[in-house]
Amino acid sequence: MLRTTPAVRAFTGDPVPDRAIAQLLDVARFAPSGGNRQGWRVVVLRDRSARQRLRDLYLQGWYEYLAQAGAGLVPWAPVGDRDAEARALAGTPDIAAAAAAGPGGFAEHLDDAPVLLLVLADLRSMAAVDRDLPRYTFVGGASVYPFCWSVLLAARASGLGGVMTTVAVRAEPEVRRLVGADDELAVAAVIALGHPAGPVPSRLRRQAVGEFATVDRVDGAPLTA
Repeated sequence: MLRTTPAVRAFTGDPVPDRAIAQLLDVARFAPSGGNRQGWRVVVLRDRSARQRLRDLYLQGWYEYLAQAGAGLVPWAPVGDRDAEARALAGTPDIAAAAAAGPGGFAEHLDDAPVLLLVLADLRSMAAVDRDLPRYTFVGGASVYPFCWSVLLAARASGLGGVMTTVAVRAEPEVRRLVGADDELAVAAVIALGHPAGPVPSRLRRQAVGEFATVDRVDGAPLTA
């Protein structure tokens, strides 16, 4: 299952019943978290207007992402060229206009996904041991993203497909207001789920182990079998 769970962004119109959603979450809740505090909250978005609002908020960040990626940048990389990023972001309106003139893809039709889960992280429950380091912090995510991945694995095992995206974090204050979340709840991800519209790839491309694992030092010998 770990080798054959791709990101699925195109779904049929078949509904996914609440019972199936509950079963996925029932499996995923056994994901590890710091201190077993399980500091995640999940909002199942059903209301059509709320879904459309989430889509619109998502698109703002998505077009910024495309603008940076199109300029050869890693969008919002913690270590990067902020000036180049600003120049790239200046082209965001043109990208948005071009998208509006076309049929749109996953982002433009986010609100049509059969299942939309907004995953929130309770900041009070996270032992973010890197909180005070003079760099970007990420350790707290270890207490919520294994849960998100477990949702996707459970979906794959049940014949569904889906994708996790973090772009909505760019509009966190507005997204929090949309679902009535207080300041202690951070937007972690949106998970879209449904019945895949086409064949699900079973051969995924990833780096070989020796390309990212070394012995003793970062510049050490590659780990081999």
